[in-house]
Amino acid sequence: MTTTLTGPVLVLLDHASTGALRTTVLELLTIARGLGTVHGAWVGAAGTPAAAGPDDATLALLGEHGAEAVHVVDLGPADARLSPVVAEGLTALAAGTGASALLLTSSFENKEVAARVGLAARAGVVVDASGAGVDDQGRVVAAKTVFAGTWNTRCAIRTDLGVVALKANSVQAVPADAATVPAIARLSVAVTEAAGRTSIVEHTERVASDRPALGEAQVVVVGGRGTNGDFSAVEELADVLGGAVGATRVATDEGWIAHDAQIGQTGVTIAPKLYIGAGVSGAVHHRGGMQSSGTIVAVNSDPESPIFEIADYGIVGDLFTVLPQTAAELRRLQG
Repeated sequence: MTTTLTGPVLVLLDHASTGALRTTVLELLTIARGLGTVHGAWVGAAGTPAAAGPDDATLALLGEHGAEAVHVVDLGPADARLSPVVAEGLTALAAGTGASALLLTSSFENKEVAARVGLAARAGVVVDASGAGVDDQGRVVAAKTVFAGTWNTRCAIRTDLGVVALKANSVQAVPADAATVPAIARLSVAVTEAAGRTSIVEHTERVASDRPALGEAQVVVVGGRGTNGDFSAVEELADVLGGAVGATRVATDEGWIAHDAQIGQTGVTIAPKLYIGAGVSGAVHHRGGMQSSGTIVAVNSDPESPIFEIADYGIVGDLFTVLPQTAAELRRLQG
């Protein structure tokens, strides 16, 4: 019985421009170790401190989590912030290493990269997956929920290369039993004119926040129509819990909060350990983006709200009473 893949498992090493790894990378490495030999794919944007590759501390961290090699992809002057450019680099790397799988974090940008790699390499692609493994035929098998969370599926990829974009918090990152010393390999890729045809003419950095990124947070407090535009109680509870703030489509459409906070089928897909929905009805669109959460808590004054059907804990009450009291009690317990 085959339990691991024959070729290496590439993991896209998402990082900030400073070279700091995204927290989700360690989760991907944890999953990748169960699939086969783990190789990292480092794509650093030209002109940033990370362009030359990971520093010694980052390499050590990757080794602690089982990476046996790190491939630094040099895209020349091409803009590595563009998905077509990154996709061409990863496609070349997958072909050059004979990779059997490519794992990415399921962000908007990476899902586009996954689709482009799948098209170029004629590979099977699964996005928004919650897990990945290998079946007894040596195929990559990805788990994901579909139809707004009503079905749990397992998707076997029948091509030589399987591309899987996994949601953040799919697993808890765990170091390998034995640390490795990753070998460094460098690959230069000449990006086609077509991939570089799009250019970024303006870039605005997101306002710095002490809160975790919405797609990576382990705790998310979400406000919906019931907030009537006042997110103060939602933000207060999120800060006490060290979590992120999310919103429903109604809240973002009304302009109560920025669109990047929207959770749902056309927004961010999340899978935190704890989801708290305040004044959220639980419409199908929203459920499709949060139903994989570990524990779901609903606070709504309407006992007939659909979200109570999927909630682990439900509180029928005014969110402007329940949330501040909860925050105050948590502060008391925290001392």
